[in-house]
Amino acid sequence: MLLDELESQSIYILREAFNKFERLAMLWSIGKDSTVLLWLARKAFFGHVPFPLVHVDTTYKIPSMIEYRDKLCREWKLQLVVGQNKQALKAKRTYPDGNATRVECCGILKKDALQAVLHEHHYTGVIVGVRRDEEPTRAKERYFSPRDKNMEWNVEDQPPELWNQFKTDFEPGTHIRIHPLLHWTELNIWEYIERESIPVIPLYFANEKGERYRSIGCYPCTSPIKSQARTVREIVEELRHNRTPERAGRAQDQESEDAFEKLRRDGYM
Repeated sequence: MLLDELESQSIYILREAFNKFERLAMLWSIGKDSTVLLWLARKAFFGHVPFPLVHVDTTYKIPSMIEYRDKLCREWKLQLVVGQNKQALKAKRTYPDGNATRVECCGILKKDALQAVLHEHHYTGVIVGVRRDEEPTRAKERYFSPRDKNMEWNVEDQPPELWNQFKTDFEPGTHIRIHPLLHWTELNIWEYIERESIPVIPLYFANEKGERYRSIGCYPCTSPIKSQARTVREIVEELRHNRTPERAGRAQDQESEDAFEKLRRDGYM
C-alpha cells in the first residue's frame, strides 16, 4: 500500500472517531509510532490536535524521552495529561528496584495508571498507535476495538470490519480503543517519517558504540540493537533486509510465552 493511501485511511479513521465519540484522548508513548499518529492528527485537523494527549509516566523512561516530549508539547501547543501510579512507586511495587516482575510492573505502572487517568477525566475513547505487524496479539485488534468498563479486552468477541464499514455504536459504558495505524508496517512508519521530515527522538539513531533503539520503553526492560544506521534513510534501508522481530529488545515480552497477551486482555496498550 502506498504512503498516500495509508495516510488517507488513518486520517479517515481519526476524523470518524472524533465525529462519533465525545470524550477522546490520544495515548502518546513518545515513540515513533505514536509520534507519527500525532503528526497524522495534526494533518487531519489542520494543524490543531482537538483532544488531549495522555502520557503514562512510569518514571523509568530515558530522560531524553521526557525532554523530547516537553519540547514538542511547547512547539506544537499540545494539551498533555500525565498519568502516574504514585502509590505503587512509593510502595516499590516495581521492577527492578522493588518486589514486582517485569510483567507485573508493566501492569501496575502502565495499565493501572492509564485506567486511573481515563476514570479521572471520563475519557470514553482512546486513540492508540499500535500496528498489526508489531506483535502477534496486536494482530487480533480492530480499528474500533471495544473494552468493558474495566478496560478488559475480549479478543474472541470483536466486531467485524469490512472495508471502510466500522462499528462505532456500542453499548453505554463501553470503552473504545481506536487504532488508526493498524494497517501500517514498521517500514511504512520510517518511510513516512522520512517523507514528512517528522522529528523523532535521537535514541532511534546509532551512537558512537554502533547501537540504537528500535523499540523504546522503560530503560530497565529495553535494550538497544547493534546498528550503524545514523539517519532515517539508513534505518529504512536496514529494515528492508532485517528479519529480527521489532520488539526483540523488550525484555518483558520474553518473561513468559503469553505475558503480552495477558497484559493486553487486562487493558494494556
